[in-house]
Amino acid sequence: MDTRSAISPLASRQAAPPVPLYPLSLGVNVQRHQLYVEAWVSLLDLLRERLGLTGTKKGCDHGQCGACTVLVDGKRINSCLTLALMQEGRSVTTVEGMADGAQLHPLQQAFIAHDAFQCGYCTPGQLCSAMGLIAEGQARTRAQVRELMSGNLCRCGAYPQIVEALAEAMQLPADSQDGGASAPAGMVPA
Repeated sequence: MDTRSAISPLASRQAAPPVPLYPLSLGVNVQRHQLYVEAWVSLLDLLRERLGLTGTKKGCDHGQCGACTVLVDGKRINSCLTLALMQEGRSVTTVEGMADGAQLHPLQQAFIAHDAFQCGYCTPGQLCSAMGLIAEGQARTRAQVRELMSGNLCRCGAYPQIVEALAEAMQLPADSQDGGASAPAGMVPA
């Protein structure tokens, strides 16, 4: 016995109910946006797919790698873990908003000077996280930088260069004043 039911011609012509859209007012890289979005759209997907800001990367999409890190009202967050609607009225800064025209942000210059990237996939999240770290004002040593940047993974292993880039931008003292807590060059601290 055939248990499949055929869709009637009338049913196939009926449209699915419309998906509700919600208004969203959001500042992104100093530009105000008035949008309408579905309730389930993440901030990451809004930035990449609706606003065309593809610098922010989708890595794991589970908040474990930090590739999607952006700043919301100056604080670093994983944009894959927050709904866009939760950021109503807030100000978002992505890697595209760091430079001032052709003038790179000092952190971007330090990343270049210290070769703090290889494939570059994690670099936008690393840079935004570094900006947040500096704004937080909690890191005073390289060991603290390593600890406070540990939410951002680099599969290429550029951690020593990333730490040095931040140390330069933050004008941290030389590693010898870290109390020996640093990892050897090319190694990730445990």
